[in-house]
Amino acid sequence: MRSRSSPHSVRNPGMALIIAMAIYLVFGSGQAMSEIKLVFGAYTADKPTSTVRKLKPVLRYLEAALSRKLGEKVTISTQIARTYEKGIDSLVNGDVDFARFGPASYVIAKQRSNGVTLLAMEAVKGKKTFSGIIAVKSDSPIQTIAELRGKTFAFGSRFSTIGRYLSQSQLLNAGIRGDDLKRFDYLDRHDRVGTAVGAGEFEAGALKESTFNKLKKNNVAIREIYRFDNVTKPWIARSGLKPRLSDALREALLEVKDPVVLKAIKKSGFLSGQDADYDFVRSAMEKSRQFDS
Repeated sequence: MRSRSSPHSVRNPGMALIIAMAIYLVFGSGQAMSEIKLVFGAYTADKPTSTVRKLKPVLRYLEAALSRKLGEKVTISTQIARTYEKGIDSLVNGDVDFARFGPASYVIAKQRSNGVTLLAMEAVKGKKTFSGIIAVKSDSPIQTIAELRGKTFAFGSRFSTIGRYLSQSQLLNAGIRGDDLKRFDYLDRHDRVGTAVGAGEFEAGALKESTFNKLKKNNVAIREIYRFDNVTKPWIARSGLKPRLSDALREALLEVKDPVVLKAIKKSGFLSGQDADYDFVRSAMEKSRQFDS
């Protein structure tokens, strides 16, 4: 009497060999698939919760894109520094593998560690520039930057491109140094600057356009009196990051087209960049030394 074959048996020896080889290739070593772990760094130019929420879609996209490009599972953890200075330290010291910084922070990090490399630049409507704003309270009689002499002024972080270096450069262009102001202080974050000006704690302050618009939408009583150009944020890699990883990161950023990802950071995409794109920021940083002299 012929025995019946199991419905799960494989009658073709060749097919059985192919299946066995496939199983070995996937599971044969008895070890899990290798995994690349990267740490992303940023600092809080606005509220920490806003920073994390804004960047999450981008990092999830990068995990998937890098996993495809490298043929290995890639996971990205996040390290958010509470100050610009600590954020710069984390990249220079190698505590994070890549980061999203403001232009001045990139310049400082590059000075401290020449091996830091520019991966890509964020694009605003396809361009590498966006605006910084000097604002006053909505009912203030001040109309021009020249009228700020003898007034109080709020800056952001001491390491902020807009919140310090570029705004101080603009004040200097108007003939105003630090001792020409009645008082000034550094409030660390753009949202704090706008809120303090709206509350009348300072007569004027410098902040980025996106935060200015957000505060206005939330009925903070501020008004623009002057705007100036800034170059967009760079995404950068630490010194010593393996070229295959930095190259894959650069490619993945330049290929972003997903509207959900771009909407999260309120940008139109990423552009190729070079260190020279930040030379005018370097000039403003050098010029701002005159502000306190």
